[in-house]
Amino acid sequence: MTQEAQSAARGPDDRPRAADRRPRVVLFDVFETMLQVDALGSRFVDVGRPAHEWELFFTRTLRDGMALTLAGSAPPFGDVARAALRTTTGHTLSDEALDHVLAGFAHLPPHPDVEPALVELAKAKVPTYAFTHGNPKTACDALDRAGLRTYLRGVHSAEAIGAFKPPPRVYDWVCGEVESAPDRTALVAVHSWDVHGAVRAGLVGALATRLEGRVPAVVEPPHVSAPRVDLVVDRLLALPA
Repeated sequence: MTQEAQSAARGPDDRPRAADRRPRVVLFDVFETMLQVDALGSRFVDVGRPAHEWELFFTRTLRDGMALTLAGSAPPFGDVARAALRTTTGHTLSDEALDHVLAGFAHLPPHPDVEPALVELAKAKVPTYAFTHGNPKTACDALDRAGLRTYLRGVHSAEAIGAFKPPPRVYDWVCGEVESAPDRTALVAVHSWDVHGAVRAGLVGALATRLEGRVPAVVEPPHVSAPRVDLVVDRLLALPA
């Protein structure tokens, strides 16, 4: 889809596209952008399930959380994830086994391209926050263990307003929390749907394509994109002030 076609397809709730300007605040998605969710595979093996089930489980968790948000208020991430895990594993796991897999979210290793990006933002004196729809304590614990939380001003979760990303209200809410105008706030993520939601809500979109390979034709074009998170941040910082 061309950018002109995408603009024509914008709905009444879509905000004007932010200008290509260097952001004053940067938000980072957490799971898969900052932390390696595929590390959950070993926990599936621990409970007698194939390692590859982590991907279906995580995808189902996001899908169900988004669907519940569309229908109204979403339950906490942990509740949605537990239900998705039961479904994915055919309702074969004990509560203890479920706990073991879900506890893995707090022990995920960092992606190697994230710390260099955070260092560059710190050098540039750009305030940086984590923004997730996961359990905020779990995200904080995981970022602490990964050695990344020290670079962050805070960790915010849309769970506080009973929502999963990407409806506009979640981005409005987090911009209020970090006291930054949407058009001067960037979201860095590896999920094109998350960046799409941010751009439609009037934020600056920054997509790292290491998960999806390229920018999908059906999403709103991000303001910057690159294969790695550190390169995405370099391009954000290179935007005109």
